Amino acid sequence: MESTERLVQTWMASGRDEEVNQVVSDISDERTTLINVVKALGEYLTSEDTSLLQKGVEFLSLVVARLPKEKLNRQSVRVLTAFFAGKLDDAVTIKPALSGLTTLACLPILSPAEVTIIVEGLFQHIKMKAIVQDTRFKVFSIIDSLIAFHRDVLKSMGRRFLDGYISLAEGEKDPRNLMVAFAIARVILIEFNISEHVESMFNVLFCYFPITFRPPPNDRYGISTLDLKMALRGCLNATPAFGPLAIPVFLEKISAGSRATKKDTLQTMSSCLPVYGSALARVSARKLWNALKLEIFQPVDPETEEEALTTTQILVKTIYTDEEAAVESNDDIQGLARDICEECIQILKEPEKSQARPAIRILCAFMSTTPSVARYTISQAVPHLIRLFHNPDEASSRPATLALLSELIGSGRDSMAQTKSKSPEVDPPLMPYKDDVLGVLSVGLTSATTRNMALSGLKAMTAIKLLLSDEELGFIVHNVDQIIEGNQDDFDDASDAILDVLTTISEHAPRHVAEQTLPLLFSSLPDFAPSRESVSERTKYWQTLSALHRLCIQQELFENLVIRLTTKLDLLCFPSAEQARVVSADPEPSAAYAHMILKTLAQALDTKVKKKHPDVVKYIDRLVPSIFNLFVASAFLSEEQTMIATEPRLIQVAGEIITLVVQSLSLQRQRLYSLGLSKAVMNGDVTDIAHGFQKIAGTRKLSIFSDSSTPNQRNLLALLTAAVVSLHKEVQLSLGNIGDFLDLVLKWVLEVADTDLQKYSALHMVASILNRQADQLLSFLNDKLDVYWGREISDGTSPLERRVWAIKSWTWMAKALLVRRHPLAVNFAERLYDVFGDEAIGWEAAKAVGEIPSPDIILTKANHAEVKILFVQKYVGTVLPRIIEFAKDSSSPVVQTASLVALTSLIKSIPRAAYVHEMPSLIPLLLRGLDLPDTNIRSNVIDTFLATAEGESPEKSLVSEHSVTLVKSMLKNSKVGEMTSTNVRISALRYLGVLPNIVRYDVLHPYKPTVLRELAQVLDDPKRSVRKEAVDARTNW
Repeated sequence: MESTERLVQTWMASGRDEEVNQVVSDISDERTTLINVVKALGEYLTSEDTSLLQKGVEFLSLVVARLPKEKLNRQSVRVLTAFFAGKLDDAVTIKPALSGLTTLACLPILSPAEVTIIVEGLFQHIKMKAIVQDTRFKVFSIIDSLIAFHRDVLKSMGRRFLDGYISLAEGEKDPRNLMVAFAIARVILIEFNISEHVESMFNVLFCYFPITFRPPPNDRYGISTLDLKMALRGCLNATPAFGPLAIPVFLEKISAGSRATKKDTLQTMSSCLPVYGSALARVSARKLWNALKLEIFQPVDPETEEEALTTTQILVKTIYTDEEAAVESNDDIQGLARDICEECIQILKEPEKSQARPAIRILCAFMSTTPSVARYTISQAVPHLIRLFHNPDEASSRPATLALLSELIGSGRDSMAQTKSKSPEVDPPLMPYKDDVLGVLSVGLTSATTRNMALSGLKAMTAIKLLLSDEELGFIVHNVDQIIEGNQDDFDDASDAILDVLTTISEHAPRHVAEQTLPLLFSSLPDFAPSRESVSERTKYWQTLSALHRLCIQQELFENLVIRLTTKLDLLCFPSAEQARVVSADPEPSAAYAHMILKTLAQALDTKVKKKHPDVVKYIDRLVPSIFNLFVASAFLSEEQTMIATEPRLIQVAGEIITLVVQSLSLQRQRLYSLGLSKAVMNGDVTDIAHGFQKIAGTRKLSIFSDSSTPNQRNLLALLTAAVVSLHKEVQLSLGNIGDFLDLVLKWVLEVADTDLQKYSALHMVASILNRQADQLLSFLNDKLDVYWGREISDGTSPLERRVWAIKSWTWMAKALLVRRHPLAVNFAERLYDVFGDEAIGWEAAKAVGEIPSPDIILTKANHAEVKILFVQKYVGTVLPRIIEFAKDSSSPVVQTASLVALTSLIKSIPRAAYVHEMPSLIPLLLRGLDLPDTNIRSNVIDTFLATAEGESPEKSLVSEHSVTLVKSMLKNSKVGEMTSTNVRISALRYLGVLPNIVRYDVLHPYKPTVLRELAQVLDDPKRSVRKEAVDARTNW
């Protein structure tokens, strides 16, 4: 007891938390009791001194709040409730008393009597207008807790509780309190008997509608306008009793409100109408439609029009859902839906007029209401549009008519997609009219003015399940194919729409496309490449292959594509003697044709992989071996004659195909494949992975890593790497000692490889293996840090090119470690700082610092690399502060400049969120980067400023104090006489155009004449893209 008294007295003097926590600990450990605390507080709880009385009640409330719930029994809760409720009538103790009641209200052991005491105490003594926001918040919190834990007691209080709560809640304005008040009101409206309080609750809530609150800048409470809108909307749609009172308010707000008010009102109506019920909707239908019609036919903006259509749709659905079972024929549809349909059909008699568009959108919205309304809409609109189309007097309006019809069919498709998930056996509403519609659309295909609209309608029809028979789908394919066979210009104008139709059909009935369309397309592909002069023929095969890669995605079609295109490739790459002489004279046309064929296969495969098609894996046997065979055989034969398949461009695309297939294989299948791949990498034995049209002698082996290898054989490393980088980490190649193999490859990069393709392929292989097996390669990594660095990079006597490629090798090793968050990754990166002072390679090392965390297509999850989250953030957190420190140190200008290069390279490679917190210190450094001669660095700097500008405003601009420097620098970099890079000029003008939006007017205004004068000169730039940006920037200024 003495200890408790001492703690109480100490707290009274100091107000520290330590004493409160100690008392709570003593009670929890049963060294004292709550009664002792009350006794120790006795003189303070009855003191005439208001400050002592307030502190006494506050101490008790703090102890109760922090006390474990199990230490409060029924008796103590009863006494505390009575005590705190009794203190509500004193302005001095009201705040701590409410704090105590807030804790007690959450206790499940609170009896009905205590709940009643709390509620009546609040209603009797609390005058909400006389207390501050945080005290009012406690009142709402208490009621919220009582509703959550003791709802039945409050319900039993009936009118007393409702009258009291309405009195408390009335007139509240603070958004923090309103969020709680709205949550309370929703429960009351749903679960309490409010029959005698409907109007009162309506008045309390609807006075806030619509919400116009705008949160202040940097609002620490985080309550947005949308939060309040959604909370209030949850109250307005909580009871049908509000319906008769709410409808007039909604109508008033729609007619007289601003854009934001209209949108909010329409959204609220959409959520309320189903709750208010069909009876009220039917009675108010005409008034509501008159208001909604105005927003659809004469909208203030597209967003409001969309909301009005949604509300109309919900209104119709609310009215007719209950009647659905009783509707047997179209004649049974009466009331609003029939009236609106008739009104819209009347407007559609002039389909070319502007009002026809909103009219058809209304009918489209009806398609997603109820089945009976959808059938009635189709029965009225479709025959009308078909008659219009066939009417010779309306021939000029056929394009507009078909556009309206296609839009209606599209809405029918969308509504059927929703209906099928609920009741799959429902017939499409369009079924009775499909023959007529199909006829109209087929006629539309024959005219250039209506072709695109007809194709749009056909695409929608073919996507509606159960609508068209197999024969009808074949008929559509036949009609579409006639366009492909006809005039080339007709096909060019509608190629996208044609491919959309055929692609949609191929998803359900690929046989028709395979039998009719593909032979047509394949027959237009020549066996040999057209000459350089045959521009039209080259264009035609390019368009055909573009169509094939979009069309041949389904299993049957893709298989057809692979067979036909690999045959074409064999003919191109291994021509007859006569054709070989033509190719030798000018190999470029054949190489371009073969490249496009390979690109077509790669693009189609990429789509299939993204869609997770299961048939991709079988092409490890049907496609990949023939790809390897084609390129290996070409490499061997190239020693005797010109072979187009030795072109690096073709090898790169072939690598994409191999990567896509191998990455799709299961772990077990990859293990099996890796056996043959290991032989190819180590010994050059490709017999297990390459077989096809051109036979390779079993004795011929690749000698990629040999000093005597030919360039064409060395290029094939790219194909082997394409397979290696896609392996799971559990699939390890049989390469002997892995460290020795990687050393061999790194040495090969520096001493043997002679093209970028060869060198990067080798580095990608090293990075891929290192990423998956880093834990087994610690001695290899330490050797690189201790020996390779000194011998190949920091040694200034080595040839410059060798040192540059050694840095690139270092970069890829660091990337492999970083993405898996290996502890040595940062060691590799920080070692690059050591050569910042080397004028020969300092900039290369600086750029490498930024390239290490940059995204790439090798070390990805799709390729089964070991990639861990937040690796970029960890890297930036370590590296960025060091680079900033170097960039600020002027003791070594060479290191300082290299640091600026590193900074720009790093920022370009990482997400904005990773560096935006450092922008105040980065801006002066970036501005210095704009003076560096390298155009790529300047472009990176300006792109960084552009990225940082997103989300900025004049009130919180990071660049405001540097605006003068930025304006001058951007003007300088936008002139063709001073900046040769088009990209830099475009970026500079783009940022110049952004500045008025993120810097205050009074800061920029003095420079306006100069900027406008200088931009006038840029309008004469020889590049159109630069002139366009100059016009936009000038407009903004």
